[in-house]
Amino acid sequence: MREITICEMPSLYRDDFRVKGFVFGSGKKSVSIVGTFRGNEYQQQFIAARLVKRLKELEAAGELNAGFEVLVIPSANAYSMNTRKKFWSTDNTDINRAFPGNAEGSTPEIIADEVFNITKEYEYGIHLASYYMIGSFLPHVRIMKSHLDYFEESAGFMMPYMMIRDPRSYEKTTLNYTWQEAGVKAFSLYSAQTEGIDRNSAHTIIRSILLFLKNKGIISTEILGGYKECAILEEEKRIVPVRTSHAGFFEPKVKVGFEVEKGDLLAEIHDPYTDEVISELRSPVDGVVFFMHSAPMTYSQTAVFKLII
Repeated sequence: MREITICEMPSLYRDDFRVKGFVFGSGKKSVSIVGTFRGNEYQQQFIAARLVKRLKELEAAGELNAGFEVLVIPSANAYSMNTRKKFWSTDNTDINRAFPGNAEGSTPEIIADEVFNITKEYEYGIHLASYYMIGSFLPHVRIMKSHLDYFEESAGFMMPYMMIRDPRSYEKTTLNYTWQEAGVKAFSLYSAQTEGIDRNSAHTIIRSILLFLKNKGIISTEILGGYKECAILEEEKRIVPVRTSHAGFFEPKVKVGFEVEKGDLLAEIHDPYTDEVISELRSPVDGVVFFMHSAPMTYSQTAVFKLII
C-alpha cells in the first residue's frame, strides 16, 4: 500500500487540509473508489476505511493479482466532518456538484478538479454515494444513462438491485456523470444509512466491491455471499413514490425491504401539537419498500417512501 496526497491546502488555524489516497498494486489503472464529499457521510467514511484495511490485508497476503492498480480515496471533505457541517464549511457548497472542477476556482472546485484528474485515469470508478433525503435504502448499485454501454457489468457486484435512470440537469456536475463523460465506467453504491453506522449494510457494500474486484480478476481470494441475479430497475418505470399530505411526526409501520400489498398501512402522520393521527399513508401498489424516510418529522408533499413494483 502506498499513501499519496491528492490535494493539499494551507490552513490558518489548523493543520493543512489534505485529501489522502491509498494505492494498492501497480500496473493497469483499474478501479478507483471514492468515499465522502459531505460531512454527514459517516457510513460512507466507515465503509471506505474498512475497505482500505481489507485491501491492505489482501495485498500483504499476496492475493492482489499482479498488473492491477486500485485507488481508494476515503474522504475528500474531512474538514466538514470535523466541523459537523454537511457541505463545505466556509461557503456551504456541495463538492459533488462541482465536477469536473476548476483549478483556478473556489476551494470545492479545486478539490473536485484534483480528485477528478486522478480518478479519470482508471477504467472503473466507484462512488460511495448518499441520498439527498434523510432515510434508509435497500443497498444497491446505481448507474446514470450515458453514451457508455456497460450496464451488464454491474452484475459483478452481485447485489440484488441495480438502478438505472436518465441524469437530471443538476446531476451533470456530479462525479458519476463526469466520470462517464471522460470514458470511465462509473457506479454509485448506496448503503442503508448515511448519518449513522450500520455495520451489516456496510459489510454488504464492502463485500460487493470485493466481489467486483474478484470478478474482474483483480484479487484472487475467495469472497463468499452475493446474489447470483441482479434485478435491473429503470427508476422511471419501476419506482413508485409515496408522498405525505400533511406535515408532522412520522411514524412508520413497515421497514425497508418489506413486501407490501396495495392498501397496506405504511405510516401515520401525527399532529406535532396534539399527537392526533392526521394522516395515514397506504401503499398505492403491490411492491417492496426500497426507500423510507427516517427523520422523526416530515414536511407535507414529501416522498417518504419509494416502492419497487
